[in-house]
Amino acid sequence: MKKIIALVVFTTALFANDIIVKESQCSFDETVENIERIVKKNGSTIFATINHKANADMVKMDMNPSKVIIFGNPKLGTVLMNQEMKIGLDLPLRILVYKDKENRVQMAYRDGSWLEQKHDIDAPKKVQKVNTGMDKITTKAGQCKKD
Repeated sequence: MKKIIALVVFTTALFANDIIVKESQCSFDETVENIERIVKKNGSTIFATINHKANADMVKMDMNPSKVIIFGNPKLGTVLMNQEMKIGLDLPLRILVYKDKENRVQMAYRDGSWLEQKHDIDAPKKVQKVNTGMDKITTKAGQCKKD
């Protein structure tokens, strides 16, 4: 029961526009590091990390910390792209980590169902794998647990 209550308090899932947002209990940097570590441990590749705050700083503009971690597993992505090449516009996967206006650390990502909705693919098991993976990565990363 304790875990269920903690999960309900921990997770703020917003399904508007297929975007899921979860609050992290960790610092901004720790959350980013946790996601990167978990993604690598799960056998996926981190292709890039985009530091929006650093980019804002370069043009002398202020913004809260914000990074996008772009990652994927070619074994999954290739199967989907072989069904519909344009899905490559929406792959690899990504998680946005940011501090909101109240200085809370948030993690945001798209629900995998948008892949099927926006592209002509038939891959319900692959989409479920995306959803399960993204949920596990963000849940674990936001709990500040080291494997």
